[in-house]
This record gives sequence, structure tokens and C-alpha cells, in this order.
Amino acid sequence: MWFVTKFVWKDDVGDTTLPTCGAGQDYYKLLGVNREATTREIRQAFKKLALTMHPDKNPGDPSAHEKFLQVNRAYEVLKDEDLRKKYDKYGEKGLDEQQGGRYESWNYYRYDFGIYDDDLEIITLDSGDFEAAVNSGEIWFINFYFPRCFCSHLIRIGAVNCGDNNHLCRRKGINSYPSLFIYRSGQKPEKFNGERSKDNLVRFSMQFITTTVTQLGQGNVFSEIESAFASGIGWMITFCSDTGDCLEPRTRQKLAGMLVRKADIWCYFRCLSPSKEIYSQVINHLPDLELLTSDSFQRKLAHHRWLVSFTFGDRSSASNEYKKLQAFLRDDHIQVGRVDCTIDSELCRSLYIHKPCVAVFKGLGIQDFEIHHGKDVLYNIVGFARDSVRAHVTTLRPDNFPSDRKEPWLVDFFAPWCPPCRALLPELRKASIQLAGQMKFGTLDCTIHHSLCSMYNIQAYPTTVIFNGSTVHEYEGQHSADGILEFIQDLVNPSVVVLDPSSFTERVKGRAEGQIWAVDFYAPWCGPCQALMPEWRRMARMLSGQILVGSVDCQRFQSFCQSQGVRAYPEVRLYPGNTRQPDRYTSYNGWHRDAHSLRTWALSCVNLSCVQFFTQSVRSLGSGLLCPWCGPCQHFAPEFEVLARVLKGEVRAGKVDCQAHYQTCQSAGITAYPTVRFYPNLGKRRVRTGEHINSRDANVIADIVRQRLQQLLPRLHNTQKVDIAFMRPAVS
Repeated sequence: MWFVTKFVWKDDVGDTTLPTCGAGQDYYKLLGVNREATTREIRQAFKKLALTMHPDKNPGDPSAHEKFLQVNRAYEVLKDEDLRKKYDKYGEKGLDEQQGGRYESWNYYRYDFGIYDDDLEIITLDSGDFEAAVNSGEIWFINFYFPRCFCSHLIRIGAVNCGDNNHLCRRKGINSYPSLFIYRSGQKPEKFNGERSKDNLVRFSMQFITTTVTQLGQGNVFSEIESAFASGIGWMITFCSDTGDCLEPRTRQKLAGMLVRKADIWCYFRCLSPSKEIYSQVINHLPDLELLTSDSFQRKLAHHRWLVSFTFGDRSSASNEYKKLQAFLRDDHIQVGRVDCTIDSELCRSLYIHKPCVAVFKGLGIQDFEIHHGKDVLYNIVGFARDSVRAHVTTLRPDNFPSDRKEPWLVDFFAPWCPPCRALLPELRKASIQLAGQMKFGTLDCTIHHSLCSMYNIQAYPTTVIFNGSTVHEYEGQHSADGILEFIQDLVNPSVVVLDPSSFTERVKGRAEGQIWAVDFYAPWCGPCQALMPEWRRMARMLSGQILVGSVDCQRFQSFCQSQGVRAYPEVRLYPGNTRQPDRYTSYNGWHRDAHSLRTWALSCVNLSCVQFFTQSVRSLGSGLLCPWCGPCQHFAPEFEVLARVLKGEVRAGKVDCQAHYQTCQSAGITAYPTVRFYPNLGKRRVRTGEHINSRDANVIADIVRQRLQQLLPRLHNTQKVDIAFMRPAVS
């Protein structure tokens, strides 16, 4: 049996023909790139086209605007990991029509767009690799810039484009451009606030290189050298006389920073040429990684964790940098070695390794390993090694693919060239740690194992599938560990009822009095529907016990959806608890489709369980206090409605509009909105001010009230109820 779950948004109308990547324009051909292109290559290709095709450069061509819109739309889609995946799988039908509808002037693309793409010494970081970089143990000097800010061109180290990575920059508190920060693993970022000159920037960054240069003389030369050798640390010594050609003190410190592992800065200022030359020579003379052969490979990897570099004859320039890996990973108890696949070709073939790569073997034998698919730079490899040995993700091959499915497996079918795939891999590692012992995780490279991927009808990357016995579930949520965990939690305990025409008629149309249903009518190929589904499941969990939540697949049940008047996807409807009109519903027309907005809408549509108090009744009953202009009141209103339902039969709930009844609220001592107060009925003894409850969570408030009821039980009159009040300006 196959059970496939997909996620999608709205604007897509009733044509349910499943689109393919070939439908409409081929965005890759429009930009002149292949499907394996990186984000930087896509950006470079678009810039080249923008400089020649832009309407500003073609004033005599009436079609220039439309032509450039097509190219701009292709770029806007392919630069975004989620949109690119939807396009690869569903073609243009999986996308919102709004992408690429606006573009900038020709001058913007000439002078401000992709300003660091041609600089080989600068790594442009995005949301997918930022955290791995700054937590790698190396020092980073990062420029957060916005393309239109001309002052951004001064720094030549690391850069984050806040135009393309707005969420990342907001999360890091960046609110002005350029913002220059030093990042050190595990420490608070340090902001540069001085004049942005080269000397000031060098001076600022050098204070974070904490290595010292030891002055050797007759009294300490032998003891210092022997002490370092005993700890496995080598020396680089410069010999000069007081009048000779000595290195400048700052140059010596820079060189020490490059070579000492705890302060190894990843990039060099352009003024460092003397130390760069010396550094290169020293690295060349460092001992190579230990060579592992087919004879020693299995024995050495059986009980120890190893990071292994697989090479094919000629060594790349990065191979010298790999010599530093052992120093970086020593404290993590990860040994580092290399295998030459031209010598041990059979060993590499048995592991399906056909090109240079780095892999982590986790100390459980040669079959349990994970291949690195990130950037071939030191910080990325170090971060991967540390994460991989803690995680439980295995590189799958035909001989270890979980075809028998005796245990639940999450398998990620991917291609190494695919940016969304690379962004998902670290999230899989995080999720595997959370689900250790409950589910196994594996990745399958479809560029190597074509037939195995074809067997499971894999059409786009990444495709993440959960195998649970004979049941298969496809995941297409957000590329995050939290999204994966929520999805798996929902499989174990589904929050959304999958409806067909028969069950819809029986359960929704034939619902019991007071029973409320929220139903999502969707099509699997619809891009907006895909984006809605994880939010829909999250909303269902938030409304558990209050509103029943279901979904109908309108591609599978097309005629039924048409009979229900569904003309666009997704169509979200709420069927109220009044069974005298079973066909009556309210459609959701809000702009936001996140779980919290949908929950607020659903609760606002149901009959209120709390009493709207007026001046004459407030003193005898108590109240919840509110105001039409009060944003927090509006957010809390549905939560108070939930509270009223939870405590129904135990405590009466009411609310007071403090804008309409200002004097009442003032006499009750209300000075902030919303305010929640509990008024126990103690008979003749009146509680005039109530008991303040400092929470806006329905479950927390309910627990507080019930605990208080238990304490007051001997004093309460059995024939009278207790009141809880919510006071705010009214929600209009």
C-alpha cells in the first residue's frame, strides 16, 4: 500500500493535469545553465543576461520588457531553494504567478548585483551554510551588506547578501548596511564600528588572533622545543639578527594565526603577501595524512572514528589544507587519513566512490559511513565531521538499502549538485539525533544509483521518503529538522483526517450537533497547496479537541470537488456546528496561511463560549479586559475562547470591552490590556478586584484556575459557579 503526502499554496485553478518539468519555459535553458548549476553560477549567468537584455539597454525593442521578465522570473525561481525544487518537480504550475514580476534598473545589475561572485578569496555565505561556517572553530570576518549600499565594497573577506538572505540577516539582528562582524565559534559576535579603512580593519581583526610568538634564546630554546614535541606540536622558527631581515611583529602574529589550530583564520587580507608565501611553504612541508590501504582499512576503521579523504592520483590544492584537519579534530577524537583510489580501486568501487570526496566512518566498521557533499573548504569539512559522528545518517548503496523495511527508515533521495539537497543534509543529521533508536536515516545519491531511484519513481531532488513496513510516506515540508520531526509525529498520531467523497458525506455533512470541521481542498501539484500542508497539520494539532480538521485531494476526486463548488486550490472551508444547515460553510480569504493565522480565523468563526459582559453585570461576574486597537488583545482573543471551552461546566468565562466601559475597567484597577482575572464566588464575601493571572496560554491558565478551585473547594458554594474574566478593548 502507498500513502503519499505532499504539501502545496493557492492561485491554482481547476486544471488538475499533472505538470512536468518540461511544461512551459525551461528556466535552465533561459539562463544558459545546466540543472547542476550552483546558486553562484545561476547568479553569474543571470547577471550576464541582464547586462545585455535589460530594457534600459534596448529602448527600441518593444518586446524587451517581456523578454527580460521571463529571464528575471527564471532567476527568481532558481535562486530560491524551495521554489527551485517545486519547479524541478512540478514545472511552472507548482509556482506562484507573482515571482519575477519586478526588476531593477540596468545600473543596479552592472554595479551592485553579485558584487563578490568573481572574487575567489571571498566565500559568499547564505542561510544554508552560515551556521556551519561561523561554528567551525575558525575566525570569520563577515560583511552583511545590501546590494544598493555602495559602501559595502570595502571589505574583501566574507559576505552575506541581505537582499537574498533577508530572514538570516533579521535573525542575526542586522538593521544597517554594511554591518561588519567578527565571528568566533561559541562566542558572541563582535561588531566593527570604526572608520572602514584597510588599516583599521586589519587592526580590528588582529586583536582576535590570540596566538603568541615565543621568543627563543639560549635559556629556553631546547626546553620549549622538547615540550612542544612531547605534545605532538611542531615548530616554525624564524632566524634573524637584530640588524637582519626580520619579519615584522605583526607579520609574525599573522603567520602564527594561520598555523596555530585554535586561531586559524580562514582568509587573508591582501596586505599579507609575505606571511602568505611563508605559510604556503610551511604547509607544503607538514607531514601528509596517513595513507590507508585495502590491507589496513577495515582493521583501522573497525573501532575508531575516521575522516577519510579519497583521492584519484593527482592531489588538489585543497589537499595541503587537509593536513590541518588532524589538529582541528584532535579534541573530537576523530582520526584523519587518506585513500588513493588509483592504487586501491577495488576498495573504492566496493564503497561506490568514483570521484574525489571526503567521508566520515563512525567506528562501526566500513559499511557505516557518510559522504560529505558540502563546500570543499576546511570550515565546512570540520563542521561536517563533528556533526556526522554524533548523528545517525548513513550513505546508502544497493547492498545496504532498506528494501526489507523491517525497521522504520527515512531515506533522502538526492543529487549532490542540487542546492536544496545540500541544505537538507545537516537538518537530517539534527533530526536523526532527536529520533535515535526510533527511526534510521539514510541518503541515496541518485546520480550514482539511477536504477534504484527509478524503482521508487524519484522525479525531483530532494525527495524524502519514510518507509514504515509496507507503507510509504513522501515528505515535502520545509527543509528543517523541526519540519521533519513534526511530519513524523503526525504519521504516528495523524492530526488531519484524509477524506474521500464517502467519508466527507458521512463525517462532515453528517456531523453531530456542535461538531465543527475545517477542510482543505487541495491538488498535489499546486505550489500554494504544498506550502500550506505543513501549516495545516500544525494548525490541526493546535485545535485538537476543539475543531476536527480534514483534507480532500481534488486531483484524485476531481468531480466530487467540482460538485462542492471548489474552483481554486487550496480552498479552505469551515463547517460550523449547526447541523440544520449541513452545507453551510465559511471560506478562508486571509492573506496569511500560517498555522497561527488559520487557527485564529477558525476560532473566530465558531460560536463564542464566553459571555460578553456589560457595565451592570461586571461587578457580580468578573471579566476579561480588552480594546479594538490592542494587537495583543486580538492575538489573545482566540486563546481565551479555547480557555472558555476547556473550563466549560467548571468556570464561567466573560470579557469586558474596556474602550466602551472605561470607568468599569478603571474602577477594577485595570491598567494594561489584555488582563485576565479570576473571580471566585465566596458567597456574601465579595472579591472586588479578582485574582490576577499572568499568562496568555489557555492550558496554563486552566491549570492555575483548577489548582485554585481545589484550594477553595471547602469555601465554595456548590450551587454557584466561579468566573474568569478577560479584559481588553473590543476586537473589531
